[in-house]
Amino acid sequence: MPAHLQPKLDLVATCHGFFPLTDVARGLHHNLLLVFLVDKRTIHAAMSILQEIQKWSTDQPLWQQDAIARIYSQSELSGLDLDDLYAFLKAEHGIPDPAGRTPGRLAADQIAGALPKGQLVQLESIKNLQFVNALAPQQRLPIAKTGLSVIYGENGAGKSGYSRVLKKACRARDQSEPIHPDARLAPGQVGVPQASFDLLIDNQPVEVTWLADQPAPEPLSALAIFDSHCARAYVDNKGDFAYIPYGLDILEKLVGVCAKLKTKASNEANALRPQLDVFAALGQTPTKAGALARGLSAKTKPADVEALAYLTDGDQERLALLNKALSERDPKQKAQDLKAKAIRHTELAQRMATSAAHLSEGKLAVLRDLIGNSIAAKEAAELAGKGFKETPGLLPCTGGESWKALFEAARQFSVESHPDKEFPHLGSESECPLCQNKLKQEGADRLALFETFVQQEAEKREKAARAVAVKAFTELRDASMTLALEGALTAELEANEPALLAMCKAYQKSLSLRQAAVVKACSPGEHWNAIPALTEDPQARLNEIAVKLMAEAKALEDSADDQAKALMVAERAELDARFKLFDLKAVALDTIEKLVLVGKLETCANKAGSTTAISKQSTILSNSIATQEVVAALNEELKALNVHELKAVMKAETSKGKTQYKLVLEMPGNMAAKDILSEGEQRAIAIGAFLAEVNLGGGLGGIVFDDPVSSLDHRRRWHVAKRLAQEALKRQVIVFTHDIYFLCILQQCAEAARLDLDPQCIRKAPSGFGVQSDRVPFDAMPTSKRVGALRVMQTKASTAKKAGDEEERIRLTRDAYYNLRLAWERAVEEVLLFGVVTRFEEGVSTQRLHSVIVEDADYSVIEAGMTKCSKFAHDPALVAQLPTPEPDELEADIQDLETWRVAVEARRKDIRDRRK
Repeated sequence: MPAHLQPKLDLVATCHGFFPLTDVARGLHHNLLLVFLVDKRTIHAAMSILQEIQKWSTDQPLWQQDAIARIYSQSELSGLDLDDLYAFLKAEHGIPDPAGRTPGRLAADQIAGALPKGQLVQLESIKNLQFVNALAPQQRLPIAKTGLSVIYGENGAGKSGYSRVLKKACRARDQSEPIHPDARLAPGQVGVPQASFDLLIDNQPVEVTWLADQPAPEPLSALAIFDSHCARAYVDNKGDFAYIPYGLDILEKLVGVCAKLKTKASNEANALRPQLDVFAALGQTPTKAGALARGLSAKTKPADVEALAYLTDGDQERLALLNKALSERDPKQKAQDLKAKAIRHTELAQRMATSAAHLSEGKLAVLRDLIGNSIAAKEAAELAGKGFKETPGLLPCTGGESWKALFEAARQFSVESHPDKEFPHLGSESECPLCQNKLKQEGADRLALFETFVQQEAEKREKAARAVAVKAFTELRDASMTLALEGALTAELEANEPALLAMCKAYQKSLSLRQAAVVKACSPGEHWNAIPALTEDPQARLNEIAVKLMAEAKALEDSADDQAKALMVAERAELDARFKLFDLKAVALDTIEKLVLVGKLETCANKAGSTTAISKQSTILSNSIATQEVVAALNEELKALNVHELKAVMKAETSKGKTQYKLVLEMPGNMAAKDILSEGEQRAIAIGAFLAEVNLGGGLGGIVFDDPVSSLDHRRRWHVAKRLAQEALKRQVIVFTHDIYFLCILQQCAEAARLDLDPQCIRKAPSGFGVQSDRVPFDAMPTSKRVGALRVMQTKASTAKKAGDEEERIRLTRDAYYNLRLAWERAVEEVLLFGVVTRFEEGVSTQRLHSVIVEDADYSVIEAGMTKCSKFAHDPALVAQLPTPEPDELEADIQDLETWRVAVEARRKDIRDRRK
């Protein structure tokens, strides 16, 4: 290819946008698929496409890592798989998974690793299988280390158990078939499935063990398993029948998964996207709440909604006030009326406060203390005056209250009667202010004695305490308890606040009752504990009404001013909008929550829909296989498998000035390959692609096929068998099959290629399924081995006769003659005609006629043998009428076949030498 047409690593992926037409076969597992390094223009087998994808996947989002792991191990993802991936995608973008699922990843130990250059790994046996389906334990299945190994087993014989173990141990992608424990075992007897493998690594024996719960041994990944993830043919978005190699389908399917997840995220986002029409009216208002409604989005903070929608009773009252004020026709007059009402309410409250202040607990406590102090001072004075009263010559009650009043009257009169004297020192020659007789010395001394008594400290304190108590008592007794509940105020309260009016009247009554009770309690011998409490105080409510009335009056006055009115209108609009938002708060918060979720879902959709990284990696890997070497190898395999005239070509496409290449499968004459190829031909394409990639890898590791010819007709089977025999000339080829016809074809092709082939048989035995045997089915045996098998049958018939079991002898003998007839037929093809003509084989091998001659004796021996055997191979009713030969006769008939076989093969050499 010219240098300017070489693939470039930065080209657009060729698999992006393709959709699969069909899986062309049951699979491919190849561990040495190469990577084309453009800078060296060489094929490099250091890392397979799968390894490249695994390494690349570690840098991708977790949900994509899980998707790659699932695509790797499953042919198709289920709805549950997509649900899991969708949950991982959402969790990665802030949407928690209620189920708490965690994503997985494609680990390096799940895929085949790159082997050391030139290393040869050969499988010699599979052994010691335990807890694998219902396979018998401790079995050993030998494998030829070179050439072709065929393991035959009928359906249900246990063959699939071995193939499943190989797929898992060799890290095949197709591990969809689970390994179950033997259902006959009790739960406590079930262990981890395991098996051992005898290997030759560069001719050195090595034994490795595989355990289902541990990474598979690395050396086993040298074996390539043809599984259900084969290279596929598909119709791309250009209408071409393109070819995608093993491993690259992961990226193609990942693109499909991304598209499905994008659709799921978009659909969910559209379903959850809230309708904002409910906020339209609010959003048209020039208010803060309106601005919030207009701009409601995922970025809107719920706290902002809560703050604007938070309203108090005061806000509600303020809105009502504004509405009332702004609707008043004569706001100034109304304001004056309201102020007058407010003043009346305030004055009533003040009167209540004044009256109640006289009767407060504090005032009463002070009065009670003052009276108590007065009584105590009086008692002290009386005690001090007791000695004075007991002075000889004094009249009874001298020193008492009446006497003190008389004495003080004399003091006051002396100011007028004796202006030049100071009472009580008037002198003995002066007249007494009371009796107006001469005082003489005794009278003057008596006045001095009286003065001394009056001026004592106890008397002073008693007098002072009495004066204070009398003052306090007088103030309380004379305090007005009338609230003046009358006139306009009473009418207003009765009209607007009847309950408050009743409260005020009750308060008025309780004031009077409390005052009277206090006055009574001040009398000697009364108690203070009988004073009733005041009823509920109406002052707070009166003041509250007054404040509201004043506020309303102010609002009315403001409404008369254009500038102030404009502010009021704006304030009313804000409050009204906030009340509307309050009604919509729950809807608004729910809308924000949904918008946040929708935003995250849209991010999910965008991330899932962005496949640039996948496309880039697909381009790199696509260009690595779009080479002439791959084209030549694939065409060679297609030709060997006789897939019509299908050709693989490199097709160049130019996009945005860049040239990219893809492998396309074309038919001559512009015929559409997708419309012509049968299912069997598509399977043959898969086998061809598998073998092409194996050989391009440059290694010599073995390859394993599990029923490779399903869906193939007998002609195509011959081509596959010949190709596998050819491949077995240079590497170990292992085939599992349940198709006896394919086994026979493989034997013939192996013989033609001069390969040693000793088929192994898997069968069911008393010990379990999957029991190995060297004895293949009778139909697959050559004539010489059929003779051996017939002698075993004759021995069993003879044993039955000796045991006296006549019915069993007859059955065994008739079965032996049926198989003897088959042996004669096989001998005609193999021995007499030397394979010149073989049933179901394409063509006639005329070159083998050089060793063939048919003599009259051959005809006679064959005719006799076939005639006798045919009697026991037809209608059972007819056979029942014939006598069954004895074992000795059967032995002789078998010997006739063997004697004739040996004789013909002995003369063949002479015939060949004669015809040289």
